[in-house]
Amino acid sequence: MTPVLAAEQTKLAALREALPAMSAGIYLNTGTAGPIPSEAARAMREYEDVGVRLGRADVPGWMAYLERMEECRAVLTALLGAGPNEVALTHSTTDGMNVGSWAVDWRPGDRALTTNAEHPALLGPLLAVRDAFGVELDIVDIEGGADEALVLERIAAALTPRTRLVSLSHVLWTNGAVLPVAAIGRLAHARGAWFLVDGAQSVGAIPVSVAEIGADFIAFAGQKWLLGPEGTGGLWASPRAIAEARQAASGYLSYSALDLGGRGQRWASARRFEATTFHRPSIVALARSVGWMEMFVDLDWATERAMRLARATADRLAAIPGLTMLTPRGSMATLISFRVGGWTADELWVELSGRVFAITRTIAALDALRISVGFFNSEEEIERFVAAVAEVARYTPATLPRRPAIQILPVGPGGGV
Repeated sequence: MTPVLAAEQTKLAALREALPAMSAGIYLNTGTAGPIPSEAARAMREYEDVGVRLGRADVPGWMAYLERMEECRAVLTALLGAGPNEVALTHSTTDGMNVGSWAVDWRPGDRALTTNAEHPALLGPLLAVRDAFGVELDIVDIEGGADEALVLERIAAALTPRTRLVSLSHVLWTNGAVLPVAAIGRLAHARGAWFLVDGAQSVGAIPVSVAEIGADFIAFAGQKWLLGPEGTGGLWASPRAIAEARQAASGYLSYSALDLGGRGQRWASARRFEATTFHRPSIVALARSVGWMEMFVDLDWATERAMRLARATADRLAAIPGLTMLTPRGSMATLISFRVGGWTADELWVELSGRVFAITRTIAALDALRISVGFFNSEEEIERFVAAVAEVARYTPATLPRRPAIQILPVGPGGGV
């Protein structure tokens, strides 16, 4: 083992120790929810305990919490390479996608463009504005996003003078394809359209630079690749979005967004899009999780390792006879989707869950199994997972040899069996 590899393995062991969920099995579903660092969980419990013991209604406590919110915005700002006042806290990616979808000053006959590979969190807000304002939806078939030239060609062809919003994902949740969002943004802005990006499967997983993407809004989740609690997320808003988005997009006034001297400062920042109320311990924990990743893990190292490990995993899986890889290996991030001949996705999920305690998920629309590879995954557990898939692929559910079940004996009152 080289000194560099040895140092990485030493670091990895320490980081896995700080993520207790690593002991639950082979953790391959961060695309749904990531493992919470013990430090963040401890901060959340401590803050909750203070609220239980001292209450949550005192003014000094509220003012201190506003500072915790500002800390959370600050670590998210650093994560994205954003400018001051460009990040708002949200409850989820869906929360941010709603803000971006309703930000346009819609008129009947206007058009919104998206793709046929999007998550319901993106499609729901578009359907809402369609029904509310008589907006037409153009849904572009991008054939899984594997061919960048084809994606750009079809989106360019679908844009019209009435297209007011282009809304799509940075990384597709179904097969993990990375879309050429910077080039798509240039096409959208050339037509005068707004550009809204769903960053749920990119922010925290791969390098994301808001300057390079050039969107108007980027919505992202806290509980996935940022390793925070559920009910948290963020929204990056460009200076144009902050200045021009419909005021109704914020829906209601957030106490946290008010400056005591008046309303002007609030409406000159992304905080105008914040809702009320947030679960205070969760905001504290999200700030701690992202801060832990930035200061102790090193985000550049984390994203480089995750992508490197994901590509190696995809290569290993693709070599298994009978396995169909659905993730385009030339434009992938950290999600991998595949099928195994003779197995439904549900059957494969059940078998791998029991065989090697793999924590994965299925994608019903593709009848596929999806895994998420993170910086915290070890080469050894990836090897065990791939070996299990290879073994299962040699059979069908009907022909797979059954292993004897482990019998759990009851424990008596005195500790005997």
